[in-house]
Amino acid sequence: MNHLSSVFLLHSLLSLVLPLATAFSASPPSSMTSSPQLIPREVLFGNPKYASPRLSPDGKYLSYLAPSEENVLNVFVKKTIDPLETARQVTNDKSRGIRNARWAEDSKTLLYLQDFEGNENFHLYAINVEDENKSEARDLTPGDKVKASSLMTNKRFPDEILIGTNERNEKCFDMYRCNYKTGEKTLDTENPGDVVGWGAEDFSFQIKEAVVRNQKDSSTTVRIRDDSNDEWRDLITFPYGEEGGLVDWCADDGKTGYIKSSLGRETTALLKVDLKTGETLEELFYSDKCNCGGVTIDEDTKEIRAVTYNYARTERKFWDKELEQDYKVLESLAPDEGAEVVCLSRTKDETLWIVGFVRSDGPTEYFTYDQVKKTTSPLFVSKPDLLDYKLAPMQDVRIQSRDGLELVAYLTKAKTDGPTPLVLLVHGGPWARDSWGFNPQAQWFANRGYATLQVNYRGSTGYGKSFLHKGDKQWGVGDMQHDLSDAVQWAIDQGIADADNICIYGGSYGGYACLAGLCFTPDLYKCGVDIVGPSNIKTLLDSIPPYWGPLRNGMLLKIGDVDNDEEFNKKISPLFHVNNIKAPLLIGQGANDPRVKQAEADQIAFSMEEKGIPVEYILYPDEGHGFARPDNRIDFNGRAEQFLAQHLGGRAEEFVKPEGSTAQFPLLEK
Repeated sequence: MNHLSSVFLLHSLLSLVLPLATAFSASPPSSMTSSPQLIPREVLFGNPKYASPRLSPDGKYLSYLAPSEENVLNVFVKKTIDPLETARQVTNDKSRGIRNARWAEDSKTLLYLQDFEGNENFHLYAINVEDENKSEARDLTPGDKVKASSLMTNKRFPDEILIGTNERNEKCFDMYRCNYKTGEKTLDTENPGDVVGWGAEDFSFQIKEAVVRNQKDSSTTVRIRDDSNDEWRDLITFPYGEEGGLVDWCADDGKTGYIKSSLGRETTALLKVDLKTGETLEELFYSDKCNCGGVTIDEDTKEIRAVTYNYARTERKFWDKELEQDYKVLESLAPDEGAEVVCLSRTKDETLWIVGFVRSDGPTEYFTYDQVKKTTSPLFVSKPDLLDYKLAPMQDVRIQSRDGLELVAYLTKAKTDGPTPLVLLVHGGPWARDSWGFNPQAQWFANRGYATLQVNYRGSTGYGKSFLHKGDKQWGVGDMQHDLSDAVQWAIDQGIADADNICIYGGSYGGYACLAGLCFTPDLYKCGVDIVGPSNIKTLLDSIPPYWGPLRNGMLLKIGDVDNDEEFNKKISPLFHVNNIKAPLLIGQGANDPRVKQAEADQIAFSMEEKGIPVEYILYPDEGHGFARPDNRIDFNGRAEQFLAQHLGGRAEEFVKPEGSTAQFPLLEK
């Protein structure tokens, strides 16, 4: 089924050459988990040499992302049978780079989404890779402030796509049917205002699913219809606190379908249901440890082939024995024991695959897989320069919170014996999760002498409804923050972390958690790094994008009613507790961030400066919710590296401002 849903230093110290930390530099090389030489930030955080390989449906072409001569990620294409050297650049982005591209069903057209300088108003572009005139990509969703949200393709309707945009009403997304070859676009299904997601049935390629969010109680209802001219009917309602949704229709003329649901159970199960009554006909998959993840379905028979799920590492359950054998073959052919297999692309006939082998202590390696011969051929390595260095392995660990909750976390040590400084790296969302795999930040920290701990605190997704909603109203001074404090204490008790040298570091919600950690547990952390983190929850929610409107009430239920309870907002918002901060803080912010506006960084940075509390604030005028441009990313990380070395005592590569960095310093320029 196609599915669409709405749903991220000051100038001082920059020339200072900082010494190695005594504890780290004194360690014997055998105890160091990372190379004794400094791994350059350019190698860790620069653009990948190759990324996101995709096969055209007919297998004729291979596309991938790679840096242009200007070091901006663009799409390159070659014939699959030709050598890599024959690939040519087919897009011409000059700024933030293209992050993802996919093939249309004609196997000649590439489709990709791109915004402007991080504003997240993504437009959908199309480019014909066989056009001898090398024409520019065509904007299929033009318009100021228009946002395109994902897209749907269908092999049975090769000339059409379905795309959602908010061009009619900035607060919600209608569905349009578009001929991507001509650019002709017509309104297909209008949003009445409460629909937050759409789904198309494959055989008809009609919009037959609407996901509706109730603004009063934040329940979610899945509505379906038998035909595009029929009335909608409710299939299933998930009250607030429950999780689930429609996965696909079966191949029986709309009689049955597959859903995920937590109703009557702790985690989401995969169920087969009657689409007329909503009655469960069969439970196909359930894990009591974590939610049902991705579902692989045969596009023609609509039979379930496999399910993935992830408590700490990726696991699979197979129904299709041939597919299971393919994964066994691939695991046996992996270049490194313990690497996880990821299938990125298959041809329409599934005889040729692109697979990635993911490991925690090395870059992703891509191969083609001949499904008939059961053989692999190397394609390329995402960041081959990393192969020159020893990298640190990531361990999945279990931590018990103060109230007995098991937390899955990921630990990357800097050395195998004795404690080191620790960076608590907090994921954003917060309704997201950390996973096992290669993490450039963790490798960076390990190489500089810091252990890294990433915790799936309560409120993280994937662990069932109770775990998710144990985070409700627990921001800042509650159990979500306690989980982070408990994780730090665990690392100290295990002899991993030096209790006097702990940094809390994160982006988005992770940035908020950094601010909260410095305000509410000021003696725990030596320093903090906040990237695009909110400082006042009320002003955060008052400035969210218009199309987040239908989700706002649900956010209030999760966070707490900061609209009507001023004292509660003050209680959990770091801005009102600046006086508590003892540790120095580094802030990074994108000026065009539509989620966490620049004001969130401004207000706490200026407040800290006025009170004489050490704070350093870097603003990037051409970035949004995070730093997409490599020069800015490397610039901020270089400044952060100097900051960490000063306060935690680790190693640091000399800072040289990248030529293309746009860093500004509001505290110096006021």
